[in-house]
Amino acid sequence: MSDTDLSRRELITLSATAGASLALGTLLPEEALAKKKVPQVPRRVLGKTKKKVPILLMGGSMNFDPVFDVRLAEAYRYGVNYIDTADCYAGGRSEVAVGNFHTRAKIREKLWITSKSDDHDPEGFARIFAKSLEKLRTSYIDLYFLHKLINPMFLTPALEKRVAKLKAAGKLRFFGFSCHGGNVAELLTHASKLPWIDAVMFRYNFRTYGEKALNKAMDAAHKAGIGLIAMKTQGAAASFKGRWEPFHKKDNYTVHQAVLKAVWADPRITAAVSAMDSLKKLRENIAAALNRTKLSQRETDELERYAKATRSLACDGCDHLCGSHVDGPVRIGDTMRYLMYHDVYGDTQEARRRFAMMPARAQSLEGYDFSAASAACPHQVDLVWHMERASRVLRG
Repeated sequence: MSDTDLSRRELITLSATAGASLALGTLLPEEALAKKKVPQVPRRVLGKTKKKVPILLMGGSMNFDPVFDVRLAEAYRYGVNYIDTADCYAGGRSEVAVGNFHTRAKIREKLWITSKSDDHDPEGFARIFAKSLEKLRTSYIDLYFLHKLINPMFLTPALEKRVAKLKAAGKLRFFGFSCHGGNVAELLTHASKLPWIDAVMFRYNFRTYGEKALNKAMDAAHKAGIGLIAMKTQGAAASFKGRWEPFHKKDNYTVHQAVLKAVWADPRITAAVSAMDSLKKLRENIAAALNRTKLSQRETDELERYAKATRSLACDGCDHLCGSHVDGPVRIGDTMRYLMYHDVYGDTQEARRRFAMMPARAQSLEGYDFSAASAACPHQVDLVWHMERASRVLRG
């Protein structure tokens, strides 16, 4: 057994003491970050950047401790030194917390920080980027994305010049975009033709990795040297209540660990980003990354059966297919994503906050007939039921 071939049980035993101390807040930053011979998460090269990053990345969409976050410290101890955040995460507080973390621990040069701009206009992008530098308390950002890109027309020559200027000034190392709507394949294909796109973070999970159009686009992007980062790896579904017996026996993986390992099995994928909102989830994901044992054929078969059985429970955000069948300004994809925050992440406050940020007319779901939209969904998601539920649970 190598030092990266640990069972889930062994890793949890290894990190339990440190985790308990961290949770109690009894350690100083330098003590909390002490490696103490713990194994390190494997690393892969992120495309044309030629930089190695851990295969497990720390997602920053949840709330971090604004002073010194223990999950960031525990992740760093195991080599997860890549933090993914955005100008809008946690109501704008995530970047501040990341800045406070690296400043207090004095490890900025050892961290890889990725952030994102919700403004896709070149001038707005530059303005948000400047604010990100300030909140992150750094003179440079390792990787900066256009956040939730939908329209490839925003990848303009004007934006390319703006990115080049930031790189020349030493404020930005690499650039790309994130996407998780229904046109991921289109965006990846477009990116493969743009030499100034260094990396893309996109929706990729066990329910989508068999899609022909997506795989063709991934091949093109990978061939172009674009670093590919997977997100939404759990294929989270709104109101999903399922069983995953084969991955709960003996030292086998939990379903969440199995899904991550299935994503890492794709050589085109550099890393997977995960919003690990508890030390328990963090350690389980680290255990999956440290143990290089591949999924057995039985487990792979079970994963495929699981994907087919639950396909109708997960929304892919392709509301260009279903939204046109509703006579009103509703946003089905966004509403389904906020339902997922409520149901799967258990973050009712964030789900309601994001829902409330939509235009008032988009929040008014009552009185619409969603039956045609449900019929138009390629995966038969019951939108009638979900929209009725959303009108109840997403109202503050």
